[in-house]
Amino acid sequence: MAKRNILLMIADDLGKQLGCYGNTNIQTPHLDKLAAEGTRFDQAYTSTASCSASRSVIYTGLHTHQNGQYGLHNGRHHFTTYDHVETAPALFSKHGYSTGLIGKVHVGPSSVYPWDMRAESDSRDVACVADQAAAFFQNSKSKEQPFFLTIGFIDPHRDLTRSGFGNDGKYDSRVKTIDYSPEDVVVPPFVNDLPKVRYEFAEYYKSISRLDQGVGMVLEGLEKSGLSDDTLVLFVSDNGPPFINSKTTLYDAGVCLPMIMKCPGSTAGAVNPNMISYVDILPTLLDWAQYPNPENPTRLGRSFLSILPEQTQLDTWSQVFGSHTFHEITNYWPTRFMRNRRFKYHRNIAWRLDFPFAADIYGSLTWEEIRNSESSPKMIGPRLLKDYFFRPVEELYDIQADPDEVHNLAKDSEYSQVLEEMRAAMEKWQGRSEDAWLYRDGVSMLLVKHHVNAGLEVPDRWDFDAATPENKNQPKFAANFAWGQ
Repeated sequence: MAKRNILLMIADDLGKQLGCYGNTNIQTPHLDKLAAEGTRFDQAYTSTASCSASRSVIYTGLHTHQNGQYGLHNGRHHFTTYDHVETAPALFSKHGYSTGLIGKVHVGPSSVYPWDMRAESDSRDVACVADQAAAFFQNSKSKEQPFFLTIGFIDPHRDLTRSGFGNDGKYDSRVKTIDYSPEDVVVPPFVNDLPKVRYEFAEYYKSISRLDQGVGMVLEGLEKSGLSDDTLVLFVSDNGPPFINSKTTLYDAGVCLPMIMKCPGSTAGAVNPNMISYVDILPTLLDWAQYPNPENPTRLGRSFLSILPEQTQLDTWSQVFGSHTFHEITNYWPTRFMRNRRFKYHRNIAWRLDFPFAADIYGSLTWEEIRNSESSPKMIGPRLLKDYFFRPVEELYDIQADPDEVHNLAKDSEYSQVLEEMRAAMEKWQGRSEDAWLYRDGVSMLLVKHHVNAGLEVPDRWDFDAATPENKNQPKFAANFAWGQ
């Protein structure tokens, strides 16, 4: 077997705060170099802006409503992937690969994710991580066996303090501290430009620069092993920055993420504008590994290996879908989204609930300063605070005119046809992926489809209406809805 190795590196809570994505105020030379030697994707989308859930999408090629990893795996949250789901470590092991994971795992159960070598750790000492990776490379080389190695970096996730990002830790002397002052940072448009926000972003930048050094050290170890010419390298983040209006939301700030791929033999320095979903990652890696039938019908993703050097927009890569249900166990707020080049559609299934807080964001200095600001009305970035917490059943945005997704066009008659088309495409995708959160009359249609097939009439409305509870003489949901097709 040709040694088509794979190195997958996943950052934790990293947005596009990188030099290669246009941020000139941050030092990320190693990731910038990787982008210059490979392909930088400008329109790569996770399915959901939550750590475990996003990782499960990467490893399974399935949205979370398909794979069962609805939210965080750790602690009392305890969401897990279904036992029957095929995952990357299992598939590559079956294909004769040596598989390994170093650092953050954050998915489960272990029986479904059977890495041969599992060095789980919460260490931010990227030099030690790189040493472990180098040992793995040498071991794979000595065994003359292709490898699939995942490195789950902890940076730049928040630590357990109110404003920290692991910058007070004691690390190997090879890890240098890159200092930033609050004046150095570029405050992104999704959050307010306030002193404590700038302070936290300065700390965030430090953590990103440590991550960048780790990436450089890992790639140096790969080069020294003599395996770099046979190794596909993919760098991604699991979700957007750990700030309000980004992480845990399906706005672009939370789901449009850095993705850099260096593939042997491919064009260097390409900037790919096509819309890639994280469900496409596993089919792409399997395609590179020459796995038989990499695009399994149960997975909706497809390989983008053939378009890796493409620098023009292709019509066949012009839309993505996303699925979020939980973050923490108390953060139930199921949403589905569809995004094309111009418009973004959100279907907020539990819209009658307040939008929930992730614990790390609620405890942040950023949120404390925003909530206590003297502005009236209170804002979160360009968004009214009340519009962040209380959202309608549908949201529609013209991304070209409104990239921050602030001006909801769902009730604007001028965009009624766009709304109807995206709504229909969304439900077709939900049916194809057998999404249990395709609702009518406040009930999952997937779970009552046997009753529908037996003659139950379900009103064709999303939410139950207590004022008109009748199901007779109402427009009804079509009993022949195509599931799994």
